Amino acid sequence: MEHIGIDGDPTSDAADISQPRPQSLLLAFFGNHVLEEGDLYVYSGSIIDVLGRVGVGEQAVRSTLTRMVNRGLLHRRREGRRMHFGLTEQAEHVLDDGRARIWKQGSVNDEWDGSWTLLAFSLPDAWKRRRHELRSRLVWSGFGTLYSGLWIAPGHVDVSQVIAELGLTAYVKVFHGAAGVATDIEEMIRDTWDLESIAARYRAFDERWSEGPGGRAGADDPLGARLRLVSEWLDTIRADPRLPSCHLPHDWPARRAQETFHRIAEQTEAPAREMARELLQTTTVR
Repeated sequence: MEHIGIDGDPTSDAADISQPRPQSLLLAFFGNHVLEEGDLYVYSGSIIDVLGRVGVGEQAVRSTLTRMVNRGLLHRRREGRRMHFGLTEQAEHVLDDGRARIWKQGSVNDEWDGSWTLLAFSLPDAWKRRRHELRSRLVWSGFGTLYSGLWIAPGHVDVSQVIAELGLTAYVKVFHGAAGVATDIEEMIRDTWDLESIAARYRAFDERWSEGPGGRAGADDPLGARLRLVSEWLDTIRADPRLPSCHLPHDWPARRAQETFHRIAEQTEAPAREMARELLQTTTVR
């Protein structure tokens, strides 16, 4: 299963989150306008029009839609000469997960109970793709590499479903516990995660959006603005393990960036939904 906003290696900082990938934008689009509508299918021309508002060309949209169908994220159905796309069950899980990260968990962890989840795995050398998939899922779940082969995450993280879905139950061991008194937790955090890179993402997001949606997609286009906002925010938080705020620098920028996100999200929600109702051509499963 792929995760929203993750198109490649989530541990890489090479991606420019100010220019979200087409798949990230498409997942944000379906999450905003399809997920809660049941068995809704959207005409491909409508999708092309919406993504064109944020700079994605028609060919890029069509090829990304095809890839997402092949990856089991979208259903495709034809009505006459028109092609429509709807969410698969797998995609709904992906989007539900992303929605929980945004609206329930948030990016600031003030409730840490002092516990850690430790995970170790050993896979056959030939299983390169499965190893990559596991690492990608672990990063999304908040894990970082403390030592070679030993991953840690703050709090009690349940990854049993992730491991089972990948068919790796026999190869992964998970433990839960607290750090000993001799352990310097702040040093451990600095050794495990690239705090500067995570902080830079938050600062860049806040700088781009702090003055409102007008500078990003145009104040007269709340649909495009919200699509880019959600996609950029997911790309911003995708590599953030929600480390305990008590062990982070006092000027940690996640809180301010999150406040900016919620403010612009609230401003664009109603007008974006209204515009979507006017523009999107949809059909339902009969």
